[in-house]
Amino acid sequence: MVVSMTGFGRSKAESERFSVNVEVKTVNHRFCEFHIRMPRQLLKTEEKIKKKLGEHIKRGRVEVFVTLEGEGIVSRSVHIDWQALDELVHHISEIKNRYRIDGEIELRDLVNRDEIIHIEENETENEELEQLVLAAIQDAGTQLVQMRLLEGTALEKDVSQYIQQLKGNLSKVKQFAPDVVEQYRDRLSKKMADFLEGQADEDRILTEVAFFADKADISEEITRLESHVDQFTEIMKANEPLGRKLDFLLQEMNREVNTIGSKANDSRIAREVVEMKSLLEKVKEQVQNIE
Repeated sequence: MVVSMTGFGRSKAESERFSVNVEVKTVNHRFCEFHIRMPRQLLKTEEKIKKKLGEHIKRGRVEVFVTLEGEGIVSRSVHIDWQALDELVHHISEIKNRYRIDGEIELRDLVNRDEIIHIEENETENEELEQLVLAAIQDAGTQLVQMRLLEGTALEKDVSQYIQQLKGNLSKVKQFAPDVVEQYRDRLSKKMADFLEGQADEDRILTEVAFFADKADISEEITRLESHVDQFTEIMKANEPLGRKLDFLLQEMNREVNTIGSKANDSRIAREVVEMKSLLEKVKEQVQNIE
């Protein structure tokens, strides 16, 4: 079963106190790599998020965005350094007495000093908030998986179509292959006959043809390419991550096609080789996005 590495899911989970928004998107990547952005108070849930999404995602770059809304997300508390405040009031009074300065100590003179009075903000951490996040992750992950499966179906259709076309080209190559040696024999006989004024050396022709036949033989390449194509089709049906296996097979298929093109001295086979290389390039583009 083909699964795409491209997908997106969005979800929202709410309680009386909190509202959690989650977005999850995936793109193609060689490995499974997570990038999670969320408020600091949720950092301890990161591994749980990875585990929950990792049940369905085996390969790809996974980007997770979590935002929070609601009352109680941040708690505030006032902290007063009473000792410093006592000393400040005491010293202000001494200054007034020593230098005979009139005026009263105003409250604003004291509360505006951050080193004495400051408000501390603490991000809320509780079980309810964590459960909301994981519920939203679960829902967004389900949407993501459905989209990846849908995209995978489209990828499978395109790839299967290209592979069928390639099998047709390969069938033609197999049909043309036996003619290559015979055509070479005819060309060689004619050239030698023209050169020797009709007295061609049959033994020499046979030797040259045998040498050429061995050099231009593409039967092994055809057999291996047929095997690779069959393997590719079978792997596409497997219920597991396929991308890496398919990518490896494509490299082997390309190698065989290139060898056929370099060995077979025939214009008809050359045309089929060009078509097969073009099809393999199209398949490679699609396989790059298969999990």
